[in-house]
Amino acid sequence: MNPDKINASPEVKVIKVKKSTLNQEGPGYKIFSVFNILFLIGVLVITIYPVWFVLIASVSNPIALMEDYGLMLLPRFPLTFEAYELVFRHPQLISGFRNTFHILTVGLVFNMVLTALGAYFMSLRNCMFRKPISVIIIFTMYFNAGIVPTFLNVQWLGLLDSLWSVILINSINTFNLLILRSAFMGIPESLTESATIDGAGHFRTLTQIFLPLTKSTLAVMLLFYAVGHWNAWFFASVFIRRPDMLPLQVVLRQLLLLGVNVDAFAALGDMGAAMIAELMQYAFIIVSTLPILILYPNLQRFFTKGVMIGAIKG
Repeated sequence: MNPDKINASPEVKVIKVKKSTLNQEGPGYKIFSVFNILFLIGVLVITIYPVWFVLIASVSNPIALMEDYGLMLLPRFPLTFEAYELVFRHPQLISGFRNTFHILTVGLVFNMVLTALGAYFMSLRNCMFRKPISVIIIFTMYFNAGIVPTFLNVQWLGLLDSLWSVILINSINTFNLLILRSAFMGIPESLTESATIDGAGHFRTLTQIFLPLTKSTLAVMLLFYAVGHWNAWFFASVFIRRPDMLPLQVVLRQLLLLGVNVDAFAALGDMGAAMIAELMQYAFIIVSTLPILILYPNLQRFFTKGVMIGAIKG
């Protein structure tokens, strides 16, 4: 029998549709859907609860919090915002925010410019030495010299106790570079050939063709770099010693590890000073996390589209 006639038979088509419907509405599919929903709800609770706990603990009554310290779904009343008032009067909070925003703004300019230039070079099909240079760049993603040679290099450049040590050391990420390169390689070659015929150079081709066509991927790169700069603390703690030059995350780390200076609250007694110090730690975590929590959802809608575009061609 001719297979084309079988495929064209309306009875066979009806059977296939019914089978597909049964697969989606059968007991196995329903059990899987219920299990999947419950699993995702569990992951959501595990992810959100620590942030919720820190938030409600920061505004809880310190005495009630110390008396009943455990699983909390609601704050301990009466509410108090004294910890936030003390945090905003902390001497290193303003300097920490200033240094972090400086690293974020200047660092993002370096990140996006260098990543775009490097990705454009690696996406060129007929560029001399493209493959060996690309191999060297990819090699750095798996192997690095280590912290000691990096520290000696920064010291030799005279960048110790400078924000430039943190900006330059994180100026480009190889993983982000490869994602953007793949997005550039997904652009039809006919567009670049047409631009070349019209007399456009590499800079004009990059700025007027490649960058506008990969806005979603660029938004993802911006998100990756911004979160990385905001959460970075290791290199800053190694290269910077001046308290007024420390970024916000290093200030937060010192506050959590060393605690708040309780001498300023000596009039409250040992117990009162300890309770206020603990509330200040919670409040400091919320204050330092809130900006990136506001930024992340605004760029989240570009995440899936940008990464998928960047992963089409490798």
